[in-house]
Amino acid sequence: MGTTNVAPVRPATGQTGSPAPTYVNAIGYLRAFIVVLVVAHHAALAYYPYAPPPASSLETVPRWWQAFPVVDPHRWGAASLFVGFNDTFFMSLMFFLSGLFVWSSLRRKGSAAFLRDRLLRLGLPFLVMLAVVAPLAYYPTYLQMRGHEGVGGFVRQWLSLGTWPAGPGWFLWVLLSFDCVAALLFALAPTWGESFGGRMAGIARRPAAAFAILAAISAILYVPLALVLSPLYWSAFGPFTFQTPRILHYLAYFLIGVGVGAWGLDRGLLMPGGKLARRWLLWMVWALVAFLLLAAITMVAVASYAQSQAWAAAYDVLFAVSCAASCFAFLAFFVRFAGSRSPVFDSLSRNSYGIFLVHYAFVSWLQYALLPASLGGWAKFPIVFIGAVAVSWGSTLAMRSIRGVSRLI
Repeated sequence: MGTTNVAPVRPATGQTGSPAPTYVNAIGYLRAFIVVLVVAHHAALAYYPYAPPPASSLETVPRWWQAFPVVDPHRWGAASLFVGFNDTFFMSLMFFLSGLFVWSSLRRKGSAAFLRDRLLRLGLPFLVMLAVVAPLAYYPTYLQMRGHEGVGGFVRQWLSLGTWPAGPGWFLWVLLSFDCVAALLFALAPTWGESFGGRMAGIARRPAAAFAILAAISAILYVPLALVLSPLYWSAFGPFTFQTPRILHYLAYFLIGVGVGAWGLDRGLLMPGGKLARRWLLWMVWALVAFLLLAAITMVAVASYAQSQAWAAAYDVLFAVSCAASCFAFLAFFVRFAGSRSPVFDSLSRNSYGIFLVHYAFVSWLQYALLPASLGGWAKFPIVFIGAVAVSWGSTLAMRSIRGVSRLI
């Protein structure tokens, strides 16, 4: 998740003399759009048709409540497709976007200053999400449990978990770890980014080839872990949680983003007027086809996963393909159409990081407040989604009026 404010493109020159824009409208707007998609994703989970019923205790295993903090009896069938589609690509795309401006920042600041800045901008907000946002977001989970004992009972169960759930804050510490990897590579090989980007340049002029390579790398890193651990497996060490089968997959997207950004956004895969942007409609269609294939095979794979490794492997490979296709489709669309300035998107882009940090608590409480309402999940979802975006956006605007907070978000 980037924290760069909206600003005109300012070329910066690295050792190779290549332009390294510090900001591009299309990328900033896409990043803001993905944050809004994250809010929508979490808003839809309460109405997911296959969400498990509320647990009897926070200590109940498996702890599905960490993924479904509030579960409404009114479900929405389309939520399964919406949630499934988001899950295939949006975190991968967030890591890719987060890598785009890393190399230019390392060039300007050096490894030590870069890591100090990232520790402040990612580490401190992670602690805030851990200590404040996550407990607020999961308290409605506890209130759904029979025989709950108010705040005191929640605190006792929370402290007995053995881990400390951070909700979507896991993204921040994982991104910080990836930044450390990039800083180490820069310290060991100061021209690594440009060299890697240069090797990618020829491929980047052929988006289809770039897509095939990205999907192949993703599958090689993801499929073996998914087959051994299952795609839904998470690791947790205290407050540090991550999707174990996807961790190398995410790292690959991040480092490829670093390479694309190091070579220059105006002359590589994401250059305005390039093949990717010109063929945006073709990529959108391909993304839809790839996801529908994934959805079709999911029904077979889920039913036979324990019995058939072949179906499981097919599902995992199609996940990698669908992820890459959707990432390319959204990149193509925004590079093609989001080059001009918009006051609304400017504000959304400036405040997207803050929206990401605080939205989870607002989503949970809005879902909880709507539990008694005799509305279908299809009607509750937009109320929660629009309400959470509006309140999170307004809260971020208020927080950014404080100088110290403004420097962070």
